[in-house]
Amino acid sequence: MKIPLLDLQAQYRAIQPDVEAAVAAVFAAQSFILGPHVQAFEQAIAAYSGVAHACGVSSGTDALLMALMAEGIGAGDEVITTPYTFFATAGSIARLGARPVFVDIDPVSFNLDPRHIEGKITARTRALLPVHLYGRMAEMEPILALAAQHGLAVIEDACQAIGAEYRGRRAGALGAYGCFSFFPSKNLGGAGDGGLVTTNDPARAARLVRLRNHGMEPKYYHPIIGGNFRLDALQAAVLNVKLKHLDDWTAARRRNAARYDRLFRAAGLAPAPLSLPTTPCTDAGRTDDARCHCHIFNQYVLRAPRRDELRAFLTPRGIGHEVYYPVPLHLQECFAALGHRAGDFPESERAARETLALPIYPELTDDQAAGVVAAIRAFYRG
Repeated sequence: MKIPLLDLQAQYRAIQPDVEAAVAAVFAAQSFILGPHVQAFEQAIAAYSGVAHACGVSSGTDALLMALMAEGIGAGDEVITTPYTFFATAGSIARLGARPVFVDIDPVSFNLDPRHIEGKITARTRALLPVHLYGRMAEMEPILALAAQHGLAVIEDACQAIGAEYRGRRAGALGAYGCFSFFPSKNLGGAGDGGLVTTNDPARAARLVRLRNHGMEPKYYHPIIGGNFRLDALQAAVLNVKLKHLDDWTAARRRNAARYDRLFRAAGLAPAPLSLPTTPCTDAGRTDDARCHCHIFNQYVLRAPRRDELRAFLTPRGIGHEVYYPVPLHLQECFAALGHRAGDFPESERAARETLALPIYPELTDDQAAGVVAAIRAFYRG
């Protein structure tokens, strides 16, 4: 049985008529840049995420870049973040001439560990940039408290966490900004690149709108320097269709995660040798799984001993899997000037050695999930 890591064709078959109708409407109007489709999507995402303002942009990377630009972060500034994340998180900081300052992760959630932040704050620190990795939000209460104490902006990298919740509030609604990606593999994925920035501050929202269009307002007048960070109308039209299905897809991902948990335990693979992703609700007052999206499972990531041997076993058997991320950012060649060495962030390095992501897409069947578990059991028990 060939089991892909992600099956976007299965998703598309279920919504194809609506997507094609939405795209046809954009072509009929011949209005491709910003316009009513983008505005409708921004309003819908703002309502979905519980924020006042949303600004559609060209990618999740540009969402991060724009949020940093809107805060005026640049050369000589420092931004505290995690070394265990996709490159864009720290790359966006460095592109502006600022310095990414890394803090190690919590070994259970894989998110930035708030206990290590205060010791990294200096007079040059301008912002905290936590990542809600794999679909689970970072521990935001202490992060927000430290930011308030030191006068820092909090920029949420929520690119993997749309709809995730922390104490009744959704990703992107807690910090000064929330940054989202609509890369096709995300829980809410477009037909190409796309992103969005959220904020509750009207002044910040106005800066974002200006920045995404070359800093222009009114037309051909440029009080600031921005960029071409606009979200295409075609992407917004597709995303407007998909957003209506997002909660159902999230519920399916959570069911698939629970099914994996049961199957791995029944196979005698958990709690050892495998370490499964924990899924506690961070809001103790919420117990209804149909409404509680604390973890939205952009990925189902476990820790696996002999991880690379396991990968070599799964690949020829057609079992989809991926490693997010094999090299933590402090050890990437392009960040050598930061002066870090192996051992500086041991939990991030251990996660890079041990973690493995398995298929978790909403359309994953019982037989497919059982096939994944059977193959892994064969490796460890064979």
